[in-house]
Amino acid sequence: MMAKEEAKAGWVQRLAKRWNVSPARVGIILLVFACTGFTVLILKRPLMAWASGDAGEPPLLFSVLYYVLILPVYNALLLLYGALFGQFSFFWAFEKRFFARLLGRRTP
Repeated sequence: MMAKEEAKAGWVQRLAKRWNVSPARVGIILLVFACTGFTVLILKRPLMAWASGDAGEPPLLFSVLYYVLILPVYNALLLLYGALFGQFSFFWAFEKRFFARLLGRRTP
């Protein structure tokens, strides 16, 4: 019976339960993710133009560096936007779980 009730619950309620936050906070958290992704998107275009110069195509080394460096930049922006929207504690815990999984450590 519980599975049917959970299936009927909306996606916002499911995220609220999963993240242990209110449905209103889910909206703010999703806004933080959206702002972070949009900022990375905005930053990429001028960086690619700078790296490619007149060639039009960025060098392979720049592409590799971009994808290696985007992870810490994205995570720093996530914490910054999280703090600006009053959700720093959620995103700090999120980052700790993310990096623990990335490094193969068990999370509580």
